[in-house]
Amino acid sequence: MPPGSVLNTPAFRERLTSGELLVGTFVKTPSPIVAEVLSLTGLDCLCLDAEHAPFDRATIDGCVAMTRAIGMPSLVRIPVATPEQVLNALDCGATGVVAPHIRNAAEAAAFARACRFGAGGRGYAGSTRAACYTTRPMADHLRLSERETVAIAQIEDPEAVEDIDEIARVDGIDCLFVGRVDLTVGYGLASQDHERVVAAVERICDAGRRNGRAVGMFLSRIEDVTHWHERGASLFLLGSDHGFLLQGAADLLDRARRSVAV
Repeated sequence: MPPGSVLNTPAFRERLTSGELLVGTFVKTPSPIVAEVLSLTGLDCLCLDAEHAPFDRATIDGCVAMTRAIGMPSLVRIPVATPEQVLNALDCGATGVVAPHIRNAAEAAAFARACRFGAGGRGYAGSTRAACYTTRPMADHLRLSERETVAIAQIEDPEAVEDIDEIARVDGIDCLFVGRVDLTVGYGLASQDHERVVAAVERICDAGRRNGRAVGMFLSRIEDVTHWHERGASLFLLGSDHGFLLQGAADLLDRARRSVAV
C-alpha cells in the first residue's frame, strides 16, 4: 500500500449516513490481539469502550493500529466529551468517536467541532498515525479527515431527549446513538422496556429521520433489531468481547455435558 493511502475503510461514514444496516460490537478488553481477532470477522465496525473499560492512550493506540492494518473501521467511545479525548482517539487513527452524555445542542456543537480541523477545532499534527506519520500531504489529510471522520453523539439523558431535534440539527453530527440503560436510570426506572423509555427511544429515532441523521443503539436482545430498524435505527453495536467469551464458554460446557448425557 503506497504511503499516505487510506487504511480505514473509506466508505464507513458514507454507509453510516446513508442509513445502511451496520452491525458492530463493543471491545471491552484493552488488548490489540482482541482487536486484531475481531477485525478478522465480517462485522462492520468495532467500538473500543474507553468510557467503561480500562483503555488508556497506549492501548487505544495499539488496538486502533490493528484495526487499521486489517481494514476494520474503529470507533472509540471516549470517557468524556472533551477536545483532548477526541483528539487522542482521532490522532491514533480511529474512524470516529462516540461521545457520551451529549445533553444539548451546545454540547453537540462543541463535540462536532472537536472532531474536525479548522478554527476552534481539532489541532493538527502531521506526525500522527492518522496522517500516516508525515507521509500524507496536509491537503490530502485535511480532505480525507473531513470526508471520513465520524462523530456520534450518545443520547442517554432525559434532558437530551427534550432537546433532541436541536441536537440532531447540529452540523457535523453524523449519528445519534441511544444509551438506553442510562436513559432508564435517568428516568428513575428499573426496566429498559418501560413505556417511558420506549417512547424516548422512539422520539430519538423520529428526530433522526426528520433531520437526516443516522440512529444507532445497543440492544441486549438480538431479536429487537428488526423492530428498531423498522423505526429508523441503522447502526447496532451488539454484544462485546466479554459477552462472546462468556457465551462461548457456556455453550462449550453445555455441549460437552450433553454429549456425555447422550
